[in-house]
Amino acid sequence: MLKKEPVPYKRLDSLDALRGFSMFWITGGAALVVALNEFIGDNRLEGLVEQMRHAPWEGFRFFDLIFPLFMFITGVTIPITVKLKLAKGEDKWPLFLKSFKRMLILIILGLFYNGVFRDGFTNTRYASVLGQIGIACFLSSLVVIYSRSFKTIIIWTIIILTGVATLQLFIRLPGVGAGVLTPEGCINGFIDRLFLPGKLAYGIEGKRVTHGGIFDALGWLCIISATGITLMGAIAGYILLSKNMAGYRQTRILVATGILLITFALLFSPYYPVIKKCWTSTYNLLAGGICFLLLAMSYLIIDIWHFRKWCLYFRVIGLNSIFAYLFVRIIPVNKVTGYFFGWVAKLSGSIDQLVISVGYILVVWSLLIFLYKKRIFIKV
Repeated sequence: MLKKEPVPYKRLDSLDALRGFSMFWITGGAALVVALNEFIGDNRLEGLVEQMRHAPWEGFRFFDLIFPLFMFITGVTIPITVKLKLAKGEDKWPLFLKSFKRMLILIILGLFYNGVFRDGFTNTRYASVLGQIGIACFLSSLVVIYSRSFKTIIIWTIIILTGVATLQLFIRLPGVGAGVLTPEGCINGFIDRLFLPGKLAYGIEGKRVTHGGIFDALGWLCIISATGITLMGAIAGYILLSKNMAGYRQTRILVATGILLITFALLFSPYYPVIKKCWTSTYNLLAGGICFLLLAMSYLIIDIWHFRKWCLYFRVIGLNSIFAYLFVRIIPVNKVTGYFFGWVAKLSGSIDQLVISVGYILVVWSLLIFLYKKRIFIKV
């Protein structure tokens, strides 16, 4: 799993930068915004702080984009990797096995992240972010590996989004009915309670979603739905691979696709709400559309205009994203930060939390830049 190797010459820096951008908010960026709000005072940045939290149920905030952006970028890399290996004459079966092995490793790492060694298997949440990434990417890889054409991938994406919407809107559940998109009424929870082992993450208390046990935002139907946005990334990857398009045309197509998806999401949302916790198809469309726009902008600036120096910070995170995600979970980075920056915070008075937040980011990035300079990239 640990490989020491140079970064491939034709690697798209925009993908690493976008992946790092998504991970930045998990590895200290959101906490920095909160600390800035406290430093400025009078809650002047409260609107921005609100965007650093997930929507309670319906709606969409900036923080609801972080996870799908990561999955989208992972999807972009699938056709790039697969087509390169198929062009070298590699059989499809080894690609299948490699994708399957990666899925298993991510599921195991997800259990590790959830504390299986701390809580034991009987009291563990089996659903995880890494597990969802692993399964969704495996399913997306199968579509890419065995599809005969680019159109087939588009068809599969439509089938998944339409299928999820059909289940959520039209399947009648016992004692609930059809189309009840609430924590206790959505079909996601019904499926999770029947088929998802271990502890379910979310319950309901009044009108507030709580940690309880009636559904899981990373459950089975959410995984299938998330495969849709991973395949959207694969579609973007095919656009970037096209030899019939120049860079500016690729960018225009990415932008047009993003606008189209966002338009569909907004048109359908009054009847089929945007809900991250049960991964509605409108959520996929909205998040996917924004991801297309962010990829277009990143690709234009970094890989076409070659303005690369500014994005080194994000690229360093993006090249070791899974490691960074696990590192901030397992290692008590707050204690490490306090050890090195605590004295500065004490001397800083009212900006002590801001100093600690900046120190936290520096601690994480210092390790990642060390790995980057040593050309150590921890991959799954």
